[in-house]
Amino acid sequence: MPAGGLEAGTIWRLLVARAEATPDARVVVDEHRRRVTFGEMRDAVERAAAGLLSLGVRPGDVVSWQLPNRIETITLALALARLGATQNPLVMMLRERELGFICRQAGTRWLLVPGMFRGVDHEAMARTVAAAQPGLEVLRVDDGLPEGDPASLPPEPPADAPDGGPAVRWIFYTSGTTSDAKGAKHTDRGLIAASGTFCAHLALRPEDVTATLLPMAHVGGIAHVLSALRTGSSMIVSAVFDPHTTVDLLTEQGVTLVGSGLPFIKAYLARQRAQPGTPLFPRARVTLCGGSPRPESLHYEVKRELGGVGVVSGYGLTECPYITWGRWDDTDADHATSEGCPGEGGEVIVVRPDGTRAEDGETGELRVRGPQLMLGYVDASLDAEAFDADGYFRTGDLGFRDERGYVTVTGRMKDVIIRKMENISARELEELLITHSAVAEVAVVGLPDAETGERACAVVVPADPGAPPDLVGLCAHLRDHGLSIRKLPEQLEIVATLPRNAMGKIVKRELTGRFAAEGKR
Repeated sequence: MPAGGLEAGTIWRLLVARAEATPDARVVVDEHRRRVTFGEMRDAVERAAAGLLSLGVRPGDVVSWQLPNRIETITLALALARLGATQNPLVMMLRERELGFICRQAGTRWLLVPGMFRGVDHEAMARTVAAAQPGLEVLRVDDGLPEGDPASLPPEPPADAPDGGPAVRWIFYTSGTTSDAKGAKHTDRGLIAASGTFCAHLALRPEDVTATLLPMAHVGGIAHVLSALRTGSSMIVSAVFDPHTTVDLLTEQGVTLVGSGLPFIKAYLARQRAQPGTPLFPRARVTLCGGSPRPESLHYEVKRELGGVGVVSGYGLTECPYITWGRWDDTDADHATSEGCPGEGGEVIVVRPDGTRAEDGETGELRVRGPQLMLGYVDASLDAEAFDADGYFRTGDLGFRDERGYVTVTGRMKDVIIRKMENISARELEELLITHSAVAEVAVVGLPDAETGERACAVVVPADPGAPPDLVGLCAHLRDHGLSIRKLPEQLEIVATLPRNAMGKIVKRELTGRFAAEGKR
């Protein structure tokens, strides 16, 4: 078997191969302790695909779905893959404006949603969107999926389109922190390749249990499903993350790949510190953390307190998921600072502002290409600017790679503060400020300044609202960590929450607009 597990040309064939190889192995367990095996999943997928077909869903239809992390959501995604539909997963935080924009641009034929979820009437919202888009049908999906006779199913979908080119089976929309969201077109093969990097670098094996808590509608959530299919490992899912009950679930189910992301890790550390001497996750091999800003110290804290090898991180985008991952047996220094190296067929290059290739260790724009790279955007007019002449995707991220190809992300090209003609990395400041005990969350933005061009403003959510940090104390903390005086923030703003988009990413333009406007008064 390849290092990345089973291979297949389509996701449906991957499910069939896995169900034949290990039909009685568990693929998923949820917060209600429902357990499904690979064989049971294959059978449920066929019934659901037949049920969708009976309702009128056809191969090639664009099916948008906005559903929480449930077993039924996994079943639905695989059923749509069996039918050969083009599916468009949508995260739960999207609201009417975003839903309407995406469904119109993607040409959605079916919109699948729950009824009420966490106080939001998703069905009512979907029907409002459908009323403005002729031909759009709404299907409510709660506890069960439509079922039918698998004998009614059409032939399984081919990997390629009728013209011989790759078949677009997925449309994932980007976060849209600076503009309207962009729809990235993907193939089954591309997503399977992305999961292969994860499987190979983390040495995923059948006995592994992965905490799949990031949104299932996120490209990383689907990659977790494919990783389980490739390796025969299992997943733990929950519709809602709760720092008490969800952590209990992970402990009870013997999680080995703990994840994923900084907010989850902070919750795990807090829980572990409340019960010193009793390991929270005794079977933990690695703790997953995506390419978001994190302090170097996090890896060592996790390794010391949660166990396993510590933090292992990866880098990717909606347009090119899982282009790199750290290896489980990398050094502590690699785990603490890098996002690992590309998987099979993946490439990351670093480009200077003048368009020439940077040397190893030199910072520039990260550009990527590989088998998991999107085919292009739904709005094809965006493609010319997105790709360079050699077919590399321009990520807009700043970073460098070492002589081994290991990638370190240092910030965003648009997230550099230029003060007195010197560049200051907002990410560097954020990674250090978050280590201050009085800081729960932080974003650093550049504000216009008549004398210096821009000034660095730290926007902080305090750990204790009754005892917020002050600028002097934060600057002293930064100096203690060796930061140059020229990089220190000049302004501090205390807020109750940071503005986030539907993917949970901080929308800095709102902070910049707010505090720049306040500064003019």
